[in-house]
Amino acid sequence: MPSGPSDLAAPPFLDHLASESARFRAVLAEAPSVLRVPTCPDWDADDLLWHLAEVQWFWGEIAAARLTTQAEVDELDGRRVERPVDRAGLLEHFDRSSSTLQMALASLDPATELWMWADEHTAGYIARRQAHEALIHRLDAELTVGDRTPLDCRLAADGIDEALRIMRGYEPEPGLTHETVSPSVTIVTVDAMHAWTVTPVRVTGSHEGRELDLRRFLVADGPDDRSTAEICGSAADLDCWLWNRPTDAEVVRDGDAGALAAVDAVLTDSID
Repeated sequence: MPSGPSDLAAPPFLDHLASESARFRAVLAEAPSVLRVPTCPDWDADDLLWHLAEVQWFWGEIAAARLTTQAEVDELDGRRVERPVDRAGLLEHFDRSSSTLQMALASLDPATELWMWADEHTAGYIARRQAHEALIHRLDAELTVGDRTPLDCRLAADGIDEALRIMRGYEPEPGLTHETVSPSVTIVTVDAMHAWTVTPVRVTGSHEGRELDLRRFLVADGPDDRSTAEICGSAADLDCWLWNRPTDAEVVRDGDAGALAAVDAVLTDSID
């Protein structure tokens, strides 16, 4: 149930996918396997490496084979490789998976139809999603070894947009109803020249055979004078906040406590 596109100019997602994946690999290549990942406490460094390798393998297979149906995607389970037993094997699997994903997406027109769980079933959206996946897990890797580096401002701003619209956004559609649960809140970047206004709503009804009762956002670009609260910070810090990662500097929250609490409730609700 994602909302429509923002007026943000799209970053070069394939370039970011390549650079974030390379940094992720470089950080973990020398990290002791037993290091715990502070942002994913159930994982150690090898678990994190395996996770992103598997994610990139999955989407690389979809892009390389131009899969478009759920039945085709379901067949991928039978082709999954066993988890390697050592770091060298994990790195080899990551290298193959990442290379396949990047080459397959680079060979496709962004408008190419591919299977995707989101409403936008295109190679372009998969590139976007995987650039952000690599970015967040690169940060996880850096936090694991204690060597944090900056997030690209433009990519982080797009990450905010994706988190609000695709992951947490809602647009009215048949079978679903929504009710506003609080006044709107404006979310402002202090460095990316962009703002969003979000209105927390409760969404109920039937969608694709499932009964839903979710907290979501109606999302609009720009500030709104009717907003009763504001959340502001750098694009990088707001992106980290939305993905429950530690921020580098403070994210400032000001205004109606009830509206701010309603935003938090949306962010803690299930994504699916």
